[in-house]
Amino acid sequence: MCSLKVILTVFMVTIGGQYQSAEALKILGLFPLAGRSHFIPPARLMKELAAKGHQVDVVSHFPLKNPVPNYRDISLKGLAPISTNNMSYDQTQTVGGFSMHNFVSLTGTQVCDLLSTPVFEKLLKTPKGTYDLIVLELFTADCYMAFGKHLGAPIVAMVMSKMHDWLYGHFGIPFNTAYMPSLFSSFDQSMTYLERLQNTFVSAFIVPQVNYYKQEQLTHVEKYFGRKLTNMAELYKDVSIVLLNSHHSLYDIIPTPPGVIEVGGLHVHDDQQELTPEVKKWLDESKDGCVYFTFGSMVRIETFPAKTLAAFYETFKKIAPTRVLMKIADPSLLPAGLPKNVITSSWLPQVAVLKHKNTKVFITHGGLMGTQESLAHGVPMVGIPIFGDQFTNLQIYERRKIAVVLKQEDITAESFTKAVTTVLTDPVYRENIKRLSKLFLDRPMSAMDTAIYWVEYTARHGNILKSPATKLSWWEYYLIDVYGLVLLCIAVVLYITKFILKLLWRLVCSRKSSQAKSTAAKTKKNK
Repeated sequence: MCSLKVILTVFMVTIGGQYQSAEALKILGLFPLAGRSHFIPPARLMKELAAKGHQVDVVSHFPLKNPVPNYRDISLKGLAPISTNNMSYDQTQTVGGFSMHNFVSLTGTQVCDLLSTPVFEKLLKTPKGTYDLIVLELFTADCYMAFGKHLGAPIVAMVMSKMHDWLYGHFGIPFNTAYMPSLFSSFDQSMTYLERLQNTFVSAFIVPQVNYYKQEQLTHVEKYFGRKLTNMAELYKDVSIVLLNSHHSLYDIIPTPPGVIEVGGLHVHDDQQELTPEVKKWLDESKDGCVYFTFGSMVRIETFPAKTLAAFYETFKKIAPTRVLMKIADPSLLPAGLPKNVITSSWLPQVAVLKHKNTKVFITHGGLMGTQESLAHGVPMVGIPIFGDQFTNLQIYERRKIAVVLKQEDITAESFTKAVTTVLTDPVYRENIKRLSKLFLDRPMSAMDTAIYWVEYTARHGNILKSPATKLSWWEYYLIDVYGLVLLCIAVVLYITKFILKLLWRLVCSRKSSQAKSTAAKTKKNK
């Protein structure tokens, strides 16, 4: 009996191994945007696909430090400036002043310029059929979608936030601004009249501009792919499914077709990275709790104005014996007088810090990746938004009462102390985020398992999940031709009715006139 079990076990393992190798895919990952936060979810997905036996070739600015089996880096390192730990306070103040043209140029057109580099010159020569699947990010560099038809592979697109305003229509999703907040507004789905008005105008202002400026990439598609398009929107037809870094428990409930799949928190996982002995000891001994303070992988806290740093110091002194753990890229730039209940580190394993039982508050700039990690581990926040979607993210969290938000210009020792103390001492914030954390994590499958299933599904079945709405022209989608015919029919009926009534009126009038003449003639004759 025992030997039979052994034989069956060996048989199943052998069959399983053969199945895995037979089903192994060759996947190309295209992530040419030089933003670390935009690469965090794709990097995790591609590594997990490699772990499942698929061969992945990943084009990015962030090659792995430690090689992973089945994962091949195609590095763009050095071809574009990287903002990791390199953005000062002064630089952050110029970001919000970008025009929409500059925004699309920086994140789209200039990213498409990388197609001229030797890395892409070589990739463009890859024979059709080499890859089973392409995974790429959808933001504003639409030119890379041309690789789908060029290499003869279906595209899995990733959106690193909730759906962008300019993407809804491309995937057959009706974007109703009456209850669907713009990515660039800070409203929830229960809007007042004035909020609906503002939400509508914000979206109506943003979408045409983004779509207009993306047309500059038509030259890239023609030059490098040999395709002469009339509109960049044609490339969206090659996208099979969309993986959306959003979840209805926290963001919007929207009417999505089967090919748009929520995988919010895809990057959130216990990567088993260990705390340094110093940091572990600091957290373990934080019996009165610890506040974790970081502005992510881009912005250096130590470059903030002296008066702002002084406000931070004053607050940290006041909340003692609660401790503080700060991520500081260059501690030598901090002013003297760092409070004794504060330690700094140039690198911290964020998940390990957030999941520690003594971490009570997360002070953050509101980046989506970090705040989703905070949500998953039930740590309430104090938010100081700097640029981009951070304002919207934090205002959503503030309405849910899982965060207190401060504008940079409003930071004083008093306001910052009040914000930190409120989140530390008011149990409502911790209770709310624990409840939302359960909702966020309560799914049939984890975000990663969901993403992998649909990636493999797309490889098996191709482009079958797209909404039929994507095949319609705009006048067909909005039934302009149908309404036009109905109006024409109504107009014809009205015209015919008018003609008949007019004819009848003439007949009646003619008969009355004849009768009148006849009566007059008789009267005259009788006289």
